[in-house]
Amino acid sequence: MTKILYTNQLSFPTESVDALVIGAFDHQELTPFASQVDHILNGAIKRGMEASTFKGKISDTLMFLSPHLLVKRILLIGLGSPDRPCRHGIEKAGALISKHLQSTPAKYIHVCIDWIGSKDIQNFEVSPLLAHGLSLYSFHFDHHKTKRDNLPTDFEQVTFYTPSVEESKSCDKELDAICQGNITTRFLVDEAPNIIYPESFANMAKDQLKPLGVTVEIFDQKDLKKMGFNTMLAVAQGSAHEPRLVVLQWHGGKDKKEAPVAFVGKGVTFDSGGINIKPSTGMEDMKGDMAGAGTIFGLFKTLALRQSPVNAVGILGLVENMPSGTAQRPSDVVKSLSGLSVEVLNTDAEGRLVLADALWYTQDRFKPKAMIDLATLTGAIVVALGHEYAGLFSNHDELSKNLLCCGDEVGERLWRMPLHKNYEKDIESDIADVKNVGSGRGAGSITAAEFLKKFVGDVPWAHLDIAGTESDNKGRDLFRKGATGFGVRLLNRFLKKHYEG
Repeated sequence: MTKILYTNQLSFPTESVDALVIGAFDHQELTPFASQVDHILNGAIKRGMEASTFKGKISDTLMFLSPHLLVKRILLIGLGSPDRPCRHGIEKAGALISKHLQSTPAKYIHVCIDWIGSKDIQNFEVSPLLAHGLSLYSFHFDHHKTKRDNLPTDFEQVTFYTPSVEESKSCDKELDAICQGNITTRFLVDEAPNIIYPESFANMAKDQLKPLGVTVEIFDQKDLKKMGFNTMLAVAQGSAHEPRLVVLQWHGGKDKKEAPVAFVGKGVTFDSGGINIKPSTGMEDMKGDMAGAGTIFGLFKTLALRQSPVNAVGILGLVENMPSGTAQRPSDVVKSLSGLSVEVLNTDAEGRLVLADALWYTQDRFKPKAMIDLATLTGAIVVALGHEYAGLFSNHDELSKNLLCCGDEVGERLWRMPLHKNYEKDIESDIADVKNVGSGRGAGSITAAEFLKKFVGDVPWAHLDIAGTESDNKGRDLFRKGATGFGVRLLNRFLKKHYEG
């Protein structure tokens, strides 16, 4: 694990380092320290900029071997406009450090970014935000590999300049908790389905979160039958792996009896589609159909690590959807925990069946202030929004506005989609109270959300369809190829901004 250090000494290294990282703003404007380095190197940095496409934008980088004996290489990173900095932009700059230096033998790195800050970002925050971006990008899921050649380099030590070491360390502590939560989620989503299945997932919650102070309850198949979780059990009945319901509680508020904010996650640890089996192409990605539950797992790790002063509940509905002689059939009718009967016309629309019981249970037992579910629910949301935005559906305008703003702040963007009574007609069943799919291909993500809305009662509720954002097969700003941990940073920001006094 990389050791992160902070120093208030802004000077050219006096001991040998593998890389020195400096910065430039828009229009190739070097920071004051970068100008000093350029002077020491007889104008080598400016000449390099002039001979390249480097302009100083957030995505710009320029790396070259250093002519100075104490520094093996220099990485110049773009910082964008000094007048309009944003936290996410600084994190992206930190990720670029990892992206470009992990392909080199660099082990010891010195980052000297001197920034005057702004009304939104103080001087001491810059280095921890850079470190946060570096740490997020540095994670790579490779622990099953026996040959370690050509894997990204793990840094030994990265030292960041800051004008205030103690304030930066305090800021870093909170950002590290967020990073650990995000990385935990990514690990869960990337892990193989023969290793992550309902029972093992539930045991991981007990083993990892309980020692941090999170209350963990685990309900097995017998419990769920007694409780009436029939739609969730119907999804699980084709698998050799029995389902689990995990209830996480974090009592961080001053009044432990105050109503919590609740989070409900779809945790289908592998989704074959059931009897309505999926095409073989891309089916391997269905190990990530538990990303909603994985996000909540990571969120609660973050809340515990940073000792969040909030009361929160997390519900993980864990099942595996498999075809077998015991699997549910298209046209089965199941009575949900709420009492509504559901006609199952497509066994591949299983996530909403898991969430139906979990949502009803959550609002009935905990009477939360607000309830947010996360699910890789529909391919239709990917058709509508691609991989840049997650779909947001809600019965509450203020809750939606708060989530949208927090998503923009951390770079996990949401787009609000409509809910309307006219869409409800498409999931009316001829023989039951509701059917689990609409009549055609149109508005698939909306009819799925309308289905969920029937199980939330009067609680302010939001549904996040993260099917397009939970992973990326190319990699993006803060993450390598694979799981993104989408939602951990967003929901942590949401709680901190709106529910922590």
